[in-house]
Amino acid sequence: MNDKTAGHDHSGPGHSHAVSVSSANARRILIVFVMTTAYACIQAIGGAVSGSLALIADAGHMASDSAALLLALIAYRVAARAPDSQRTYGFHRVRVLAALANGVALLLLVIWIAWEAYRRLNSPTEILAGPMLVVAVIGLVVNIVGALILSRGGSSDSNLRGALIHVMGDLLGSVGAIAAAIGIMLTGWSFLDPLLSVLVAVLVVKSAWSLVADSLRVLLQAVPQGLEIRAAERDVTQVPGVAEAGHFHAWTLTDDSIVATIHVTPLAGADTLALPAQVAARLRERYAIDHVTVQVDPPGSLGAHDAESEHEHEHEHGHHH
Repeated sequence: MNDKTAGHDHSGPGHSHAVSVSSANARRILIVFVMTTAYACIQAIGGAVSGSLALIADAGHMASDSAALLLALIAYRVAARAPDSQRTYGFHRVRVLAALANGVALLLLVIWIAWEAYRRLNSPTEILAGPMLVVAVIGLVVNIVGALILSRGGSSDSNLRGALIHVMGDLLGSVGAIAAAIGIMLTGWSFLDPLLSVLVAVLVVKSAWSLVADSLRVLLQAVPQGLEIRAAERDVTQVPGVAEAGHFHAWTLTDDSIVATIHVTPLAGADTLALPAQVAARLRERYAIDHVTVQVDPPGSLGAHDAESEHEHEHEHGHHH
């Protein structure tokens, strides 16, 4: 990195940036994609025939899920490509982008459902509860089967998690539609249909926002949750031969892979060639960081640089008049 480097080490299992892409998870998503697409068509027709917003909204939800699942499948195919000279970390961030798109699509759909429900509440329309109930029950069965298939995959896969959130939202939509249909049959209250649509939308918002927030953390290269930078630096100074540690940066490469860089200075007489591997091993054991780049600087240089940086920080933020 610079001419002061005494030692520099990339450390990780097999020193590979490749992250395994589960073909089993891709197959699960493909099965659910086919089921979801087929049912979205049935539900759209059922919603139009019965006049039910709960079914129409859920059909839109299912259609957006189909698009999101297709995007996830494409992401799996792209993520499986090996790294090249231009993209040395490979294509795994494509999966994070797909998960972000899933979350955003779901949030947009929730807004549409809320607006449509508001419109319906102000001007109620007639609803055929019988056909609505039949279509909603079929939807419930389809979504339960889809959720069971996806839940057997790994929870650390953001694409699979995104797909499961979508299906669970659809499952809630089917339950809401069934409840609305039964309620309308018993009471004749047509406002139950848009009311329950809004309830389902609210339940989905939290999960969708969580998916968006997690994806943005990865894309903004934020420090992984649960990792405290200063504590990790202090921990590294406990490695035999390390005098100081600083300039620690850590970020998430993909769902289950953390990358980090750190500078250290050696104690007098320490084996500078052995330090990088020892520091990397410490960070891997304590913080599950699987790819660490360690730079060894001359004794004393790190502390001086830190003091200079602190002085600049104080000058920038402490002397405004």
